[in-house]
Parts: sequence; C-alpha cells; structure tokens
Amino acid sequence: MLRFLLRKTGYGLLVLLGVVVVVFFLFNVLPGDPARLTLGQRADVSSLENVRKELHLDQPVGVQFLLYLNDLSPVGVHPLAEARENLHYVTLAQLSGEKILVLKTPYLRRSYQGKKPVWEILTEALPGTLLLATAAMLFATVAGIGLGVLSAVKQNTWMDTSAVFASVIGISAPSFFAGIVLAYLLGFVLSSYTGLHMTGSLFDIDPFRGRVLNLRNLVLPALTLGIRPLAIIVQLTRSAMLDVLHQDYIRTAYAKGLSRRVVIWHHALRNALNPVITAITGWFAELLAGAFFVEYIFGWKGIGKVTVDALDKFDFPVVMGAILFTAGIFVLVNILADMLYSVVDPRIKL
Repeated sequence: MLRFLLRKTGYGLLVLLGVVVVVFFLFNVLPGDPARLTLGQRADVSSLENVRKELHLDQPVGVQFLLYLNDLSPVGVHPLAEARENLHYVTLAQLSGEKILVLKTPYLRRSYQGKKPVWEILTEALPGTLLLATAAMLFATVAGIGLGVLSAVKQNTWMDTSAVFASVIGISAPSFFAGIVLAYLLGFVLSSYTGLHMTGSLFDIDPFRGRVLNLRNLVLPALTLGIRPLAIIVQLTRSAMLDVLHQDYIRTAYAKGLSRRVVIWHHALRNALNPVITAITGWFAELLAGAFFVEYIFGWKGIGKVTVDALDKFDFPVVMGAILFTAGIFVLVNILADMLYSVVDPRIKL
C-alpha cells in the first residue's frame, strides 16, 4: 500500500507540474497588463514600473516561471520581508542577502483586484462547491444505481427502454442548457408551487437577521449538475449488471436458495460496481473542480463562479490558482478511487 501511494503521488506531482507549465505560459501570452490591472487605468508611469518590479514582470518569462515554481514549491527561497508578509512558513536556513530557505504552504500569490491572497479566496469558495458537488453526486449515485439495476433486472421491458432513453437525453443535454431550462421552469414559471428561485447561494442576506441559511437554493443547481452523471451511472450500472447476472456464481447463489433480493443487491451489484466507482469518482472530481456555468447561472458562490468572475476581470492569479487547485483535487480523488477498488472488490490487489 505504501509503495502504491508513493508511486501514485509521484505520478500526481508530474501531472501537476505539467499543469503549471501549460497554465503559466498560456496566461503569459494573453492580453492584459497585470500592473495596470492592479493599480487601475489612471495609474502613473512610475507606479506602474514599481508594481512591475514587485511582481517580477520586468524579468524574462523563464525567470518569472522559476519564481512562480519557487512560490508553489513546499520548500523555497524567499526574502525575509516577503516571507513574513505572505507566507506560512518554518525557517530551514538563513541565507545571504536577507534571504531564507523555508518550508511553507504553497503560495498562490494575491489577487490583482482585491489584493487578497488567492488561497484565501479559494478556501472561502470551496465549501459552496463541495456542498453542491456532494448533493449532485448523492442524487446521481442513488438514483443512477437504482435505475441501472432496475433496467438490468427488467431487461427488454418498458422500464428498461424508458431508463435507457432518458439516460441518452441526459447525456446529450449540456449542463448550461439544462440549467437554464430548470431555472426558468421550476424557478420562475412554477415558482409559486415549488418555492424555488432562479438564483441564490447557500446563505441569503436578511436586513434584520443577517446571513440566513437557505438550502432551497441548493436544489436547482444540484439537480442540474446531477443530470449528466446520473445518465452515465444508469448506463454503466445496467451494462455491468447484465454481464454479472450471467456469471456462474450468480446461478450458484440461486441454487443455494438465496432470495433474488440478496443475490442482486449483495452479490451481483457489489461485483458490478468497479466501472460505476470510476464514473462516480471522476464526476465528483470534475464537479469539485467547479461547475463553472451552473454556478454562474444560479448565482451559487463556489470555485466555478469565482473563476468566471476572475476571468471577466483578467485576474490571472485567481484563475491560475483555481486551475491548479482543481488539478490537485483530480489527482487526490483518483488516488482515493484506486484505493476504493480493493475495498469494494477483494479480487483487486493494489
């Protein structure tokens, strides 16, 4: 297990390094002056030059990239004043020229617009995305596995045909389209019956009570996000169950006198879950990465909405930090998924 974790962690670090390279050089060719974005359009020339020097924009692109890697690395060299202002660190060694070698948390720099640390912006948005992704995947997993099992057990009946047809529609419908339709129908046309609103975040601001928890605002974005993974889980569960139900050990279980419920839900489903787990973990990682359009459509405060707002303002540190943050989530979830396989199916060895 330890060797497996070390190997997977090494692969994950290589993936993250590739993401850093692509993202950094991509944003360096995009238009926009970070110094002017930081100070505003009326800034004078001397102030712009000072900011460019502070942000190392006066250095060649290769040097800027190495400095960015130094900020992201858990071990780096920083000026003492910069470390005290921006980093959470432990000093490892005192170097020449007021520089220190430190062990630190990765530094994603500061927002151009609000001067707020990017890490703080992302961690404030993460609970909203985490709650939304969890609710969407819970709905998709429970409904998808249930419909997939029902479709396999009732193969070639109207229930099977209906489930397959609905799953094809769910896969084909883009999230932003489904979100607009659900928001209009359930949040506007039928709002008096559903009690739902077209937009809203986890907390509403009441002039008398302050921040008020409003879980109703979670329903529409969670349904919208859950439609596509639900459709895929239905088809994967159906296909895997049809394969498993024709295996010899299933016939043996029936011959031993086990009830159909026990055979299907305990023996067959457990051995059919591997591809389903892959789909669940992959989609959960993707939703955690930020459901950009859905969060923006419903006004849900999460990583996706923060990233879209930052793109609109050319706030590159926030966008770059969000992309790296979500890439790390993908790597972590994939490692956990590989470990989960051996728990669900003892035949699999890490």
